[in-house]
Amino acid sequence: MLARSWSAAIHGVDIKTVEVEVNVTGAGQDTMIQMVGLPDTVVRESRERVWSALYESGFRPPPGRTTINLAPAELRKTGSAFDLAIALGILAAQGIFHAERLSETMLIGELGFDGAIRPTQGALPVAVHAREQAMRSVLVPFANANEAAAGGGIPVFGMKSLSEAVRYFIQPDDFEPTVVDVSQLYRDVYEGVPDYVDVKGQESAKRALTVAAAGRHNLLLFGSPGTGKSMLAKRLPSIMPPLDLDEALEVTKVHSIAGVLDARTSLIVRRPFRSPHHTVSDAGLVGGQAIPRPGELSLAHCGVLFLDELPEFRRNVLEVLRQPLESGEVTLSRATGTFLFPARVMLVAAMNPCPCGYFGSRTRRCQCNPFQINVYRGRISGPLLDRIDMHIEVSPISDTLLTSRRQGEGSASMRAKVAAARAIQRQRFAGTPFRCNADLSGRAMDDFCELSPDCRQTMLNVINDLKLSARAYDRILRVSRTLADLDGSDRITVVHIQEAAGYRLLDRQQW
Repeated sequence: MLARSWSAAIHGVDIKTVEVEVNVTGAGQDTMIQMVGLPDTVVRESRERVWSALYESGFRPPPGRTTINLAPAELRKTGSAFDLAIALGILAAQGIFHAERLSETMLIGELGFDGAIRPTQGALPVAVHAREQAMRSVLVPFANANEAAAGGGIPVFGMKSLSEAVRYFIQPDDFEPTVVDVSQLYRDVYEGVPDYVDVKGQESAKRALTVAAAGRHNLLLFGSPGTGKSMLAKRLPSIMPPLDLDEALEVTKVHSIAGVLDARTSLIVRRPFRSPHHTVSDAGLVGGQAIPRPGELSLAHCGVLFLDELPEFRRNVLEVLRQPLESGEVTLSRATGTFLFPARVMLVAAMNPCPCGYFGSRTRRCQCNPFQINVYRGRISGPLLDRIDMHIEVSPISDTLLTSRRQGEGSASMRAKVAAARAIQRQRFAGTPFRCNADLSGRAMDDFCELSPDCRQTMLNVINDLKLSARAYDRILRVSRTLADLDGSDRITVVHIQEAAGYRLLDRQQW
């Protein structure tokens, strides 16, 4: 007897429908199972998991020959998520329940030897894909039910065991779909996030961080050790607006596929903050392996990628950032196909001015010679530095301020300014592919960043004084547009251009 069930395969961050065909012929004396359809080792091993789960759940595996086909045959199948679809297909082929009931349900889940259904990766994107394919319901492991239900638009049923999944197809009215209150997630979005009120002084750096968050501009913090560069950067999520629903689905999808989604999290609504160690490889940063998985760059999608001690990263690792910072995506080509990962991030980096860290310090003497300083700074290429909109020096605070009570601007006030500027940008870019000022390119910059004669002359002076590239000019113009938004101004003024140019400190020094 022949039965069909439906499952899904992960291909990069895309989901492909997989049809599981089970043919139980009963031919021969010995029980034998044959699996075809380009399965990898993990998928082939599902025969042992499924057979044991069937026995332990009180079902008798079919005698004789059973053939399982995973279609389309040319798509490589990886992972253990096909176990549930295979087991239910076998039981439907045996007549345990009507095979037609499998026709509009997508199934994912790994089976334990005892019949328990274990969590798997990609539950949310699979549920979204099932909705797009006009499926009527999705069966997922119980531990993944909240995650899958956050996608909305399709009933999601969480199953703890194979026996429970069989009962669902025999008596579906006895089961209620999982429901997630997304609004509750947004109420708790800033709970437990470090606040800028903890930072003593550094008000000019806070201003720069507010500008960067308002327009999603890339930022480099440099200064002596202990001035608070890392502390400032790690508090950025506290002033960035929460993800909207579409962005939240994109981000949660990437984290789910990568297998790093917290089991207690159904939907990520807080902007990601990823801070890989400087020993990370280029594959770890942008994604890798024969069947690529998202790297740190994609895990920071719609959020912040923080690179602390920037010159300590290997040169080849930093250089792979250049193209994704421009395009907002990572393209990886393998023998098995081309994989596209989202990577629209705000890059924030921190570094010391020299190997010992005290070049230019007013409190300690630098121990480095000019050659050592040039070699240290030369680890960051000019093209990469050109893609960073703002270069901010973080100076040590005075002893008096250090020993006083904390009384600077907090995250709530800074977040309100960022939210107001983002609201202006949303209104301005309605109906366009742009979301923030950092996304502007081409003729859109002429339309949205128009300069008066005085502003144009000021910009010419800045270009000539700093010997800027065309890309650096675009960066200053975008930051100027953000500064105007923070001031509630429809037009860019000379003051905005001067402040934006002041944030390009490293263009003023020999690099």
